Amino acid sequence: MNPRLFRFLTIALIAILLGGCMGNPAYQEGRDLAADGQDERALEKFQTATTENPGNGMYRAAYVRLRERLLSRWLDQGLTAQRAGKDDDAEKLFRRILDEDPTNTRARNGLSDILRGIRHRTLLAEAEAAMKRLDYDLAIARVRMILGENPEQARALELKRQITDKSTPNVSQPRLSDALRKPLTIEFKDAPLRQIFEVMSRTSGLNFVFDKDVRGDQRATIFLRNTSINDALNLLLLTNQLEHRVLDANSILIYPNTAAKLKDYQALTVKTFFLSNVDAKTAAATLKTIVRTKDIVVDEKQNLITIRDTPDAVRMAEKLLALHDLPEPEVMLEVTVLEVSRSRLLNLGIQWPDQLSLAPLAGAGGNVTLSDLRNLGSSTIGATITPFTINAKKTDGDTNILANPRIRARNKETAKIMIGDRIPNITTTSTATGFVSENIQYIDVGLKLEVQPTVYADNEVAIKISLEVSSIANTTQTKSGALAYQIGTRNASTVLRLKDGENQVLAGLIRDDESSTGNKVPGLGDIPLLGRLFGSKNDQNTKTEIILSITPHLIRDARRPDFGNTEFDSGSESMLRIRSDWSGAVPVSGQAAATSTSAPSNPSAQFTPSLHPTEPLPIGNGAKEAQSGQTDLLLQGPSQVKIGTDFSVQLAIKPGEPVSSIPLALTFDPKVFEVTGVVEGDFLKQAKGTTNFSNRVDRNGGQVFATVTRSGQDGASRQGNIVVIGFKALSPAKNSSIQITAVSPIGIEGRSVNAAPPSPLVVTVTP
Repeated sequence: MNPRLFRFLTIALIAILLGGCMGNPAYQEGRDLAADGQDERALEKFQTATTENPGNGMYRAAYVRLRERLLSRWLDQGLTAQRAGKDDDAEKLFRRILDEDPTNTRARNGLSDILRGIRHRTLLAEAEAAMKRLDYDLAIARVRMILGENPEQARALELKRQITDKSTPNVSQPRLSDALRKPLTIEFKDAPLRQIFEVMSRTSGLNFVFDKDVRGDQRATIFLRNTSINDALNLLLLTNQLEHRVLDANSILIYPNTAAKLKDYQALTVKTFFLSNVDAKTAAATLKTIVRTKDIVVDEKQNLITIRDTPDAVRMAEKLLALHDLPEPEVMLEVTVLEVSRSRLLNLGIQWPDQLSLAPLAGAGGNVTLSDLRNLGSSTIGATITPFTINAKKTDGDTNILANPRIRARNKETAKIMIGDRIPNITTTSTATGFVSENIQYIDVGLKLEVQPTVYADNEVAIKISLEVSSIANTTQTKSGALAYQIGTRNASTVLRLKDGENQVLAGLIRDDESSTGNKVPGLGDIPLLGRLFGSKNDQNTKTEIILSITPHLIRDARRPDFGNTEFDSGSESMLRIRSDWSGAVPVSGQAAATSTSAPSNPSAQFTPSLHPTEPLPIGNGAKEAQSGQTDLLLQGPSQVKIGTDFSVQLAIKPGEPVSSIPLALTFDPKVFEVTGVVEGDFLKQAKGTTNFSNRVDRNGGQVFATVTRSGQDGASRQGNIVVIGFKALSPAKNSSIQITAVSPIGIEGRSVNAAPPSPLVVTVTP
C-alpha cells in the first residue's frame, strides 16, 4: 500500500473515533460538570448522551460509574442522618436512591426502618399515655404490637417491664391496703414495742400478729414526722431485729429476725427464667455470687434457670438477668483483598558468538578410530560456534487478583477465610528393618484471613485482623523422587477501631525484585554507548503489592441498658431486700380502664350490627362454663360482598378460663374497606357484668384498637362476642384479609390467658 495513502487512512480513522467520543455535546458538558464537582447535573447529561447513543459503550460506562458513586454517597449520607435521628433528611435521601435504583436493598431497608420507627414512636406515646391513666391493658397491647415487629426495641422492653412490675401482683406475698400510705407523725421514747404497734394499728387499721418469741416489753425509741406508716414500720422492724410476713390485705405477722424463724416464716418463691442470649451456666454463677441463691437448677439443653428464694431475691435475679440476657452484637465485615503484580522485562543488545567447539568427524564406519586421529586435517575436524543474536525485546505484565468476601461474625468471635489450594507435602519414614512409609500433610497456600470484631456501645467496632498471602516459590525434588515446596509468605496483623460504615485501606505489603544480567564481549562490551553493539543486557523488574480494604456494617449493635436499671438497692449484708412499698396496691383492670375514654373514636349512629353471629359458632357450646384449658378465638364475617355494601365482622371467644379484660388490634386494607363503627360485644357483659369499652380507629393506617374490661373480681366464662366492627366495601379486591394482629386476654388477678390470634377473614369484593 502506498505509505501516503496508509498515513491518510490512519489519520482519518483517528479523527472519526475522536469525533465519535467528543462529538456529543451532552457527554462533553457532563465531563465538564463532573470536573467542576457538579455530579448530579453531570449524571443528567451522561444519561442524555446514553439515551441518544445507546450503542456507545463509553457513554454508558461514564453514566454507570458516576451513578454508582452518587448512590454510594447518598446512601452514606442517609445512614449518617438516620443514626443522628434526622429521619426527614434520611427519608429524602433513601427515596432519592430508590428513584434511581429501585433494587437498592440497603436504601429500601433504611426507609422501612424509618417508617417503622415513626409508627413505633406513635405506639410508644399511646402506651405511655395509657400507663399514666393506669390503663395497663391498653399499654401492654401497644407494647406487644411494637415487640412483634422489633423484639429488641429498647424503650418497648423497658415499658413492658414497668407495666409488668406495676400490674402483676406478687403471688408469694399478698399486698396490703392503701392504709400504709397514710402520713404519720410518731414520737416514742423508750416505749414498749407492743404499745408502738398498738398505736400504728389504730392509725392504719392493720392487724399485727406476734410470734411467741417477740418480746412485747422490749423498749424502742422512734421520732418520725410526716412519714408514711410503711416507712415507719420498716424502720421499726429494722432497728429491733424483727421481720414481717404479710398474711392478707390487712394482717402482718411479726417475728424475730433469726435463722430459725426465717426458715419457718419467710415466704419463698420458685421462678424459672428462660434465657435467650446469655449462657445458663454463666447466669447461674452470677446469681450465686450476687444474690447468693442456694436452690438453683440449670438446664443447659433448654438454656433455662430455676431458682427458689425469697421474693426480694427473685426480683433481684430478674433485674440482674435483664441486664445480662441481652442480644449479642453482630457485625458484617465487607473485605476486599487486591494483589497487584507488575512485571517489566527489557532485553536489548547484540549477543556475539562466545564459544567455538572442535570435534573430529566420524569415519566411514560411523565411529572415530585411532587412524582417523592420526590423519586429522581441516576436512576431518568439525567446528561448532554459538549463534550471533540481536536482542530487542520488552515485556510488560500486569496481574490483579481480587477477593471480595463478606463475613458475618458475632462479637469477639473469630471468623476465618481461606482462598487458595491445599498443597500435599510428602514425608518419608524408614525403619531399621527397611520398611519405608510415606505420610502426606496438606499445607494451605493462598489467601488466609482471620478477623475478630469487638462491638462497642457507641456504634464503633474494633477489628483484630490477621492476613497471610502465600504462594509456591520453588519446588525441589528429593532423592526418593518426592517434591518439596518452597513457600513464600507475606503476613500482616493489626487492630483497628472503625465506626459503622467507615472504610479503612491497608497497603504497603510490597515485594520488589530487580535483576540485571549482561552478556558482552570482553573489553569491547565495556565501552560506553558502543558497548551495546558488543553485548546484550537483560533487565527484569517484578513488583507485587497486597492491598486490604475493610468496612464494618453493624447488624446488631451493642445495646447499653438504661442507667436507672444498672443500679438498685439490695438491702444489707445480712438481709437481702429490694426496697419496695408493701402497700403497692394496683387498681383492678376495671378501675384502670375506667379512666380512659369510653366513646368510640368515630361513632356512627347508623351502625347497629347484631351482637350475635347469624350462624352458630363452630368453637363450642356457649352455654358451657369455661374450664382451665385452651382459649379459642374466631373471626367471623362474610367471604364475599359487593362494592358499597355494609357488613359486620365479629370476634368470638370460647374462654378456657374466666377472662376479665381483652385488648386487641385488628388490621385491614384501607383502600378496600372503611370502618363505619365499633360496638362492644356481649361476652364480658354476661351475668349482668359492668364493663368499660374504649376503641380507636386509624383509617389511614387500616387499624382498629379496642379494649374491653369487666369490673369486679370475677370474669366472664361463657362463649360470646368480644367486639363487632362494621365495614363498608369501597373498591373491588380479590382475597383481601381482615385479621387480628394482637389479642391478649387477661384473667383473674391480672393473669395472662394463653390465646393465639384467630385465622384471618378473607373477603372478596365484587363490582
